[in-house]
Amino acid sequence: MYFSLTEEQQAVKEAARDFAQNELLPGVIERDIKAEFPTEQVRMMAELGFMGMMVSPEYGGGGMDTLSYVLAMEEISKVDPSCAVIMSVNNSLVCWGLEAYGTEEQKQKYLTKLATGEWIGSFCLSEPEAGSDATSQRTTAEDRGDHYLLNGTKNWITNGSTSKVHLVMAQTHPELRHRGINTLIVESDWPGVTIGPKEDKLGIRASDTCSIMYQDVVVPKKNRIAEEGFGFKFAMQTLDGGRIGIAAQALGIAAGAYERALVYSKERKAFGKPISAHQAIAFKLADMATEIEAARMLVYRAAWLKDQGLPYSAAAAMAKMFASDVAMRHTVEAVQIHGGYGYVREYHVERLMRDAKITQIYEGTNEIQRLVIARNILKGQLYVPLFGAAWEQTA
Repeated sequence: MYFSLTEEQQAVKEAARDFAQNELLPGVIERDIKAEFPTEQVRMMAELGFMGMMVSPEYGGGGMDTLSYVLAMEEISKVDPSCAVIMSVNNSLVCWGLEAYGTEEQKQKYLTKLATGEWIGSFCLSEPEAGSDATSQRTTAEDRGDHYLLNGTKNWITNGSTSKVHLVMAQTHPELRHRGINTLIVESDWPGVTIGPKEDKLGIRASDTCSIMYQDVVVPKKNRIAEEGFGFKFAMQTLDGGRIGIAAQALGIAAGAYERALVYSKERKAFGKPISAHQAIAFKLADMATEIEAARMLVYRAAWLKDQGLPYSAAAAMAKMFASDVAMRHTVEAVQIHGGYGYVREYHVERLMRDAKITQIYEGTNEIQRLVIARNILKGQLYVPLFGAAWEQTA
């Protein structure tokens, strides 16, 4: 087994860490308080190539592997999870889906701008009555011959007010249920597109989350992704990769809180010695370090499986479920280690604790992750083991 990073991967990790510490950390508290979109910071992420890391250079991307993307996500999430989720949606859900399933015309028109960060994209699946039950799409795309007429409402849309390109899942043939759903590329300034107000959230407050309404929006047939009725499959396959990005975000949040708690515990004295010398604190740190490292292995392995072209759906679900639970658990512990200081904004850990919660919810709640894992187990489609065959199937 070989755990070392390549020189290129190490360089990506260091570049992301330097950017996070030097460009994201100053002002991160103010952006959280004001719920202010990080326009300048996103522009810098685009310049560094972080907005289209896995896209082929042919379309303006970095052509990097999934593990490099995960490394960058982890470092950025240690400091500013709001910037990380903006980056994650653009990379994992929008750019990847377009490159994997889009036509050449769609790639030239949209992917080239998304990969370079000139435009930002959003992934519009959730609805007021279609969250975990994504098959119950109420948004409709009525077939009008050479175009679709799009009507409906999407909510909880990350990058909702800033995205130029929306990937919208909509029902065209209700009688076919999930097999009647299409994915349409919609531009935000088209007639009939209305962006709702920004949600006032517990965490990742600098990220813009909005509802989007579509009223008689004319969408050309050429803006449908893949064949008729492929929309639900497109969404599920894209979300598999997206969960690796959110797992990396959760990992970064947990690791960022741990790093701050470790430093603080060595500086803060109680009863005549650093609090890290007290077993109560030392054991907390030991548990944090162990579980974060376990989460890291799950996340990195899911990324590796994707890069090898091996099945990774269950691995992504495991990584997202475990890493997000670790993030929630150990950001709380980081606040506890800081004591009263942990409860104030200046020390960052209260913000990371608030940011952690959403990783258990979006891109599939952890209850849905358990369902995905269980279905893979019960179908006899086993998670790729550390040792043995690359893929096993049992009766």
